[in-house]
Amino acid sequence: MTASDSTAAVVRLDVPGGREVTHRDVAANGARFHIAEMGDGPLVLLLHGFPQFWWTWRHQLPALADAGFRAVAMDLRGVGGSDRTPRGYDPANLALDITGVIRSLGEPDAALVGHDLGGYLAWTAAVMRPKLVRRLAVSSMSHPRRWRSAMLADVRRSSHIWSFQRPWLPERQLTADDAALVGRMIRDWSGPRLPEEESLEVYQRAMAIPSTAHCSIEPYRWMVRSMARPDGLQFNRRMKLPVRVPTLHLHGSLDPVMHTRTAAGSGEYVEAPYRWRLFDGLGHWPHEEDPVAFSTELINWLKDPEPDR
Repeated sequence: MTASDSTAAVVRLDVPGGREVTHRDVAANGARFHIAEMGDGPLVLLLHGFPQFWWTWRHQLPALADAGFRAVAMDLRGVGGSDRTPRGYDPANLALDITGVIRSLGEPDAALVGHDLGGYLAWTAAVMRPKLVRRLAVSSMSHPRRWRSAMLADVRRSSHIWSFQRPWLPERQLTADDAALVGRMIRDWSGPRLPEEESLEVYQRAMAIPSTAHCSIEPYRWMVRSMARPDGLQFNRRMKLPVRVPTLHLHGSLDPVMHTRTAAGSGEYVEAPYRWRLFDGLGHWPHEEDPVAFSTELINWLKDPEPDR
């Protein structure tokens, strides 16, 4: 079995219920990206966070397809079945990956749905390429400017991100003992509804794919190390531009990674209908901890022709 075959066996999975999902690769922004696709209709592009890959949206793909949408979950650069390039992990370039995939799919625009790091990049794409973003839904992540302020104000809450700044050691820790740390992170950041061991093993196997740990950490290294650099300051200034598309902001009340107060303040950067939805009793993974409630909220909002504030 070749390395690509081995990666495909880990990444190209089915969704629950035996539903058919189409796996393929698309070219965008100078790289190749793996996508999982279901349904026909307006495009909804789903963006995963750390330390996961497209499979985190396994419940939302069939729900969105049944609701009349073309649901596509992509693996971000360096993760899952996508290319692991030596550079290109700053948020501006990663956002261009996302908008490039929209174009490669032959669509004029998409509703972006992002969780965690995927949410950070969804905010970024909505500012950088507003004509390609029809609507924006973000889960478990604040606006990038709020994220930056929170990082500087509360080091303890984001201790894992600060720990990523060390060279090489974080990669070794992530992959040690069959990537056991990935499973611990997902359990520790969950609410009372803990994930099944089988799903943790899926994420651990994906992190164990060579170079994935390094590529997964690189965006966080840029976000911290660039804070005082010209490129980071320029990005922060650029993100002052308001989001001008309807925005749904989803959050778990027990999220130990992203403080509710920090996330909720993101509405100040939206000059469009903005809806805040707090899921009581859920942690950092609301789309997995209560997929029915999450999918219902998302689909109802996507179908609402005039989402109000």
